[in-house]
Amino acid sequence: MFKGISSVISFLTIIPSKNMELEVVAKNMYLFPIAGALIGLIIGGAGYGLSLFLQPFIVGLLLTASIVIITGIHHTDALCDFADGMMAKGTKEKKLKAMRDPAVGSAGVITVVLYAGGMIMALSMMKGFAIFQAILLSELLAKFVMVLQANRGSSAWQGLSSPFTQSMKDKRKLGVAAALTIIPIVLIGGMTGVIVIIAGVGLSLLLLTVANRSFGGISGDVFGATNELVRISSLLIFASL
Repeated sequence: MFKGISSVISFLTIIPSKNMELEVVAKNMYLFPIAGALIGLIIGGAGYGLSLFLQPFIVGLLLTASIVIITGIHHTDALCDFADGMMAKGTKEKKLKAMRDPAVGSAGVITVVLYAGGMIMALSMMKGFAIFQAILLSELLAKFVMVLQANRGSSAWQGLSSPFTQSMKDKRKLGVAAALTIIPIVLIGGMTGVIVIIAGVGLSLLLLTVANRSFGGISGDVFGATNELVRISSLLIFASL
């Protein structure tokens, strides 16, 4: 269990681990919410403290940068690639080629600018325990929906996502991931937490449907983009309600 937890934490963050092997991570993907909880506790705790004596927009900027840095930027990069693939015209093959292209297109640039602006705005609207709660619970849900997609979907090609989609077909693992996510969100977030869960799960399944139609399945970029979009949507809901 410790090996599995350390492997997923290392995979999803910049925290190093000797156990960070792709097969180990894929086998223990259902533990992603634990990594989300760690990220949420670190960034949420920082947000709680900073919001007590800094201006809201400065707090939002610092926390957005912290989230991007602690997660190693690769999910933000996945959001860029996903946007480029979605905006490419033509067949599934052309869309896949655009998504896998290492160069960032205009769609990716605009998407990340909007994403960063939305994050800063959402985080600047909260302070104290509210910002701690929002960050912690949003991270939990953002990590769970990747497990959900892996369970419900199939890979667009034999690549990084393949071992994850194969391993997460076990309904018991999905159940563990759901319990690790839903229980704390409902207990801490109350009715707002329930709304966040419904919205996040709905968005992740919508993105899965879009990915199936556009790319023929899911990929690492789809996982990463879903993580980012569910996180920001959750933060915006917490900030609004």
